[in-house]
Amino acid sequence: MVLERITNPAYINATNPIVADPLRQFDMCPVSDGAAAVLLVAKDKQEELGFASKPFVRIAGIASATDTHVVANRENPSDLLAVRLSAEKAYKMAGMQPSDIDVAELHDAFQILEIEESEETGLFPRGQGHIAARNGDTKVGGKMPINTSGGLKAKGHPLGATGVSQIIELVRQLRGEAAGRQVEGAKTGLAVNFGGFGNNVVATILTTK
Repeated sequence: MVLERITNPAYINATNPIVADPLRQFDMCPVSDGAAAVLLVAKDKQEELGFASKPFVRIAGIASATDTHVVANRENPSDLLAVRLSAEKAYKMAGMQPSDIDVAELHDAFQILEIEESEETGLFPRGQGHIAARNGDTKVGGKMPINTSGGLKAKGHPLGATGVSQIIELVRQLRGEAAGRQVEGAKTGLAVNFGGFGNNVVATILTTK
């Protein structure tokens, strides 16, 4: 019934107004309360802390990048330079490339961002992100699963906790603990989180390899 209502044009126009054409209210994530935490330990402490039975997930690469906060001053307002630069640096640090990524958590505060970030990070060629999403390539079981947690649109955007929650989802995936949404054989994951208008970005690559 909910799907029928959402796909009904009259229902969409009445309850899902355009906020910034072509984006409507349902294309934007809800801001929510929430908290997230991770425990960083040296590998030799894993057994001492009682985690010996779990796959050890390590940070293979992590990098940040910035861009101007004034979108009008960017060469192309739809480009996310800081996403691209942070991802490139993280790949270099990890000694990896986009094809090594098994699952990704991308900052999709607005629906278009998952598509743009999937291209900026090299997961899909430029201009192909929306096609991949339409074809189901980003679903669990697809060629490049993205936002298996549901992303910010589904789970909400608790601001300061958002980036850490992305890491938690990747750890669950890499440990095989993501029941109901598990990406089979996932060994390496990429998280991209940003603030402002994509002017402050951090990319993190986790792996069990």
